[in-house]
Amino acid sequence: MNLFIWLWLGAIVLFGVTEVITEGMVSIWFVAGALAALGVCMSGWALGSLSAGATQVLVFALVSALALVITRPLVRRFMTRPHIPTNSDRVVGMTAKVTEVVDNERATGAVYVDGKTWTARSADGSPIPAGTQVKVQKIEGVKLLVQYSEKVEVRK
Repeated sequence: MNLFIWLWLGAIVLFGVTEVITEGMVSIWFVAGALAALGVCMSGWALGSLSAGATQVLVFALVSALALVITRPLVRRFMTRPHIPTNSDRVVGMTAKVTEVVDNERATGAVYVDGKTWTARSADGSPIPAGTQVKVQKIEGVKLLVQYSEKVEVRK
């Protein structure tokens, strides 16, 4: 039996196992290329002045690249999961009331928003007095980054 047959069978298994382990659609295109190269190997076909081995490598590369180009956009569309906001994500953009002075240097601060009290830090580093209306910029861990603005729009 031809050595190249074993090479391409091993490549199919290797790329197939890698695909199963990673679950990220990384090497499935190489499985297609190795299958095509195995077919060329078993048929004994050679391209012009190229040797049979060189023809197989060329077919492997071309089929792998073609499979990637043709199927990658489709795979990307099905593999990309939309961001589903959690309950905490909904406070981003809302107006909050400062219940404890927000001071990044002293690591203090709390705001009340959406019926809950959150630990807060100033997004720009400036202290914000209690009783001030602020806008929630983003969440970092369990802390809200808030921004004081003269014109805070109330969003519920």
